[in-house]
Amino acid sequence: MRAQGTIGSTNDCGIGMDQQPKPPTPSPESHFRRASAQPTLQGIAERSGVSVTTISRVLSGQADRYRISKKTEEAIRKIAREVNFVPNQLARGLRLKKTLKIGLLIPDVSNPFFAGIARQVTLGARKHEYSVVLCDSQDSTELELRMLALLQSEHVEGIVLCPVGQSGEHLAQFAGGKLPIVLVDRFFPDLQLPYVSSDNVSGAREATEYLLDNGHRHIACLQGLPTTSPNECRVRGYKEALSRFKVPIDDNLIIGDSFTEQSGYIETKLLLRNQPDVTAILALSNLNALGAIRALAEEKRNIPDSISLVSFDDPPYAAYLATPLTCIAQSSSEIGEVAAKLLFDQIQSTRNPPRGGILLPTSLVVRKSVKQIQPLFN
Repeated sequence: MRAQGTIGSTNDCGIGMDQQPKPPTPSPESHFRRASAQPTLQGIAERSGVSVTTISRVLSGQADRYRISKKTEEAIRKIAREVNFVPNQLARGLRLKKTLKIGLLIPDVSNPFFAGIARQVTLGARKHEYSVVLCDSQDSTELELRMLALLQSEHVEGIVLCPVGQSGEHLAQFAGGKLPIVLVDRFFPDLQLPYVSSDNVSGAREATEYLLDNGHRHIACLQGLPTTSPNECRVRGYKEALSRFKVPIDDNLIIGDSFTEQSGYIETKLLLRNQPDVTAILALSNLNALGAIRALAEEKRNIPDSISLVSFDDPPYAAYLATPLTCIAQSSSEIGEVAAKLLFDQIQSTRNPPRGGILLPTSLVVRKSVKQIQPLFN
């Protein structure tokens, strides 16, 4: 039988609600600990004695624009560091009606060329206080489409894209659209999107001419993916150099079908069997060159005594191989920097995006992988 005359109600544990202990009054110290765990602009303003607006302008990198003195700027930043202030990018984005994010989509994060581009795009974004959503398409057009959709769902404000595949049809939706986009490395002439790439024709022509200058006449071209802009331009440069030296173009010496190590390996193996007179190879990518080096080592063909090799791309390891590799160097850092600038110019402008692209120069880096087989000539 329930007892009568109990005071107040009880909770599920049988404790009288009116008799439960009251929480202790927070001490000033505990209040400070909670406040210091999440410092605010208001808190920094109270400590520094300047307005919240001034604090915001300094911490968003706009001190020079609003002519805030160096002394005040340094004092504000010192306090921000002391309290471990972290800007609330979500709040800032909501206030500005922006996400403060850009997308970066590359085919292979492990490739030194694309890694260099990614680093520079990230640095460019940091200057504008944007974050970067990095995606890897793994050299797949299908995955590239999925990643583009993902970036759009993230409401990025622009995309730097190193496209894959042989066609740009799936990118036509971005031409003249509201989402800024810049293509890098590979581009599509019939697609009205800004792009940044290397001067591939000039680079391949210079590499081939260097081999010709060293007496080589039977030069194989280890190509990448046919019909893509980098490949077509490099093959064109190779052919132009041969024509200039009045060397007949032999289509049987243009081999390969992708910018991969596996393609370089297999095609070099076949080349050595089918074209025994070849004295030099121009590999149109660093991965193609890596595959060729492996095949030549297996066949005990010494570089450069048995066969010469030049690579398009200058990967970090090229100078440290048993035979340092002569290369055509592309400036991935400059490509990434220009791409980031083009993208933010679009993000911050109301004008139509620029048409056409920018081609950056390449350079020949001479090392030890080319043998002179007869006197130099012009």
